Amino acid sequence: MSVRTLIVVVGLLYGAATAVVGILAARRTRTARDFFAAGRGIGLMALALSTMSASLSGFAFIGGPGLVYSVGFGAVFIVLPAAVTNALAAWVLGKRLRLLAEIRPVLTLPDALRLRFDSPAAQGLAAVSILVAVVGYLGANVLAMGVAVDVIFEVGTPVGIVVGTALVLGYSAAGGIVAGIWTDVLQGVWMAVASVLVFVTVLEVGGGLDGLSTAILGADPGFLAPWGHLTPLGAMGFYFVFSVGVLGQPHVIHKFLMLRDPRKLKWFPALATLALVLMILLFVGVGLAMKALVAQGVVPPLDNPDDATPTFLLGFAPALLAALVFSGVAAAIMSTVNSFLSVGAAAVSRDLPRALGRPLGDELRAGRIATAVICVAAAVTALSSGTLVVFLGIFGWGLFASTLVPALAIGLNWSGATASAAVASIATGLGLTVALEVAGWFDLWTLPAGLPVAAVTLLASITVFVGVSLLTGGRDAAESLDPDVRFVLEA
Repeated sequence: MSVRTLIVVVGLLYGAATAVVGILAARRTRTARDFFAAGRGIGLMALALSTMSASLSGFAFIGGPGLVYSVGFGAVFIVLPAAVTNALAAWVLGKRLRLLAEIRPVLTLPDALRLRFDSPAAQGLAAVSILVAVVGYLGANVLAMGVAVDVIFEVGTPVGIVVGTALVLGYSAAGGIVAGIWTDVLQGVWMAVASVLVFVTVLEVGGGLDGLSTAILGADPGFLAPWGHLTPLGAMGFYFVFSVGVLGQPHVIHKFLMLRDPRKLKWFPALATLALVLMILLFVGVGLAMKALVAQGVVPPLDNPDDATPTFLLGFAPALLAALVFSGVAAAIMSTVNSFLSVGAAAVSRDLPRALGRPLGDELRAGRIATAVICVAAAVTALSSGTLVVFLGIFGWGLFASTLVPALAIGLNWSGATASAAVASIATGLGLTVALEVAGWFDLWTLPAGLPVAAVTLLASITVFVGVSLLTGGRDAAESLDPDVRFVLEA
């Protein structure tokens, strides 16, 4: 059986499996709590694996190796924070979010912000920010999914985007986050194992780390420098955004609201970090391998860095491994798309109406409709943007971070924070990120020294949050909290 035929067979089997998952999950999804928070009944292992699947997906498996190939070792500063991000998420946010869900009907992060600050404006503005970022980040994953489907079925990336979107829309609209959690567990194990096997293949093809580094240094000495082809400020900016920024990623921290037993959170950092470290092997390994192979003249230079993973797997990996990785990449992308669709649909069908004082009677039905609309919007973004996967992903991650990190991460740990500060910081992050990204897109103005936009906007929103809180809050803000909310903040 040829490599292409094997890839097609495995891809079809995975598509059939997701259809079954959608049908089974739909039968378990009867309420908005089931659709948006998996009935608050997932275990620790499922939480760790689903968090890992949602964090990486197409951003790591398609965009990541392409970024390593393009800018060199400096791309590692995006994934280095894996050593601290899960501990930050669990210790700073996980326990308090889950306790809030015990005392009040909290299903979403904007729900939590409204409860913490007693502010419909904070809930509504957070929902708007989530929607804007979701479409951008979804665009990155849908574009990566189109690349994977094209490699499997050779239908072209645009057709791959449409086919992949239709598949994930089917099970997401039917089963909500339940469908995503069920598939995440299998996908997480699958991709962790595949990532290790791909890295072993990289070492075999490249003659070990010595062979890879020798080939690369001969053609591009700066590639393996500590910053690669990034500036030091740019590399450290990425580190800052992708370490602290995890505290504002709704597709990740939203899952803490689903945990059945919050007492087991103490084991989450170790489990999730181990899974992430294994997955990063593919991120780095394939990018290095493709750079070395191009330097040696074995393959021609890539026209599109996003082709790094498909080119390596089709040309150098064993057929079965290539088939499993392509299907696994598509699977991981779909699980991330499901997570984003869930938080985006919740913003439309639950958070915005409640912020406006007009809650919907049937949030489950509205959530399914919103899922379809957002999915189509993401597909249109992917089809029309012409932007690399990794840069769409960085935009989405940065917008989430700059709008949600201060109000959530600081607000749930500081009783002196105020509603005015939450609204001001979210507005600052949203407005500044969009303005700077648009200016950069049209080459009107760029930040100096390669500094990422997200690093500037995150720092600005944190500064605004702390400053406005000090001006408008202090001891009075803490004393005005409801007793149960104050208990959560002090726990």
